[in-house]
Amino acid sequence: MDEYNTPTLRRELSNYISGYVDGEGCFCVSFSKRPKLNMGWEVKPSFAVGQNYDRREVLDLMMEHFACGFLRRDYGDKTLKYEIRSLKELLSKVIPHFLAFPLKSAKQKDFLLFADICERMGRSEHLHTEGFKAIVDIACQMNSSSKRRYAKSEVFATSSQMKI
Repeated sequence: MDEYNTPTLRRELSNYISGYVDGEGCFCVSFSKRPKLNMGWEVKPSFAVGQNYDRREVLDLMMEHFACGFLRRDYGDKTLKYEIRSLKELLSKVIPHFLAFPLKSAKQKDFLLFADICERMGRSEHLHTEGFKAIVDIACQMNSSSKRRYAKSEVFATSSQMKI
């Protein structure tokens, strides 16, 4: 990162990262059944960027830029993924970056919904019925081309049965 030590170069790098994420990144909020939690579900926001192994340098650059996250192999599509799952780091590093250096495609809509969910989670809204249901509604508006593991109706039905 030393080669990006001027404001102009840092701005260029930030724009490059946003452009790259516009094409290869994903903002996602998933739900996992967790009967021991109040709502019966865990809300899991994540930011990920995938790339072939031979282009790993870009993922290393992003990891250095955000100073958090991890790299993992994705055996499903035989790629490498850079991922950030920590709510604290999503709120303090990822979301401010993409607010300052917005995406240019329709992925910006998914990002704004993702940011809204993370902010709600930061206020612990996901721990209460109304807040949890609002988060599920918002998450189901994201990534319309993807298939969810659990239908919204299943999440709502299961969470309604939990003792709150």
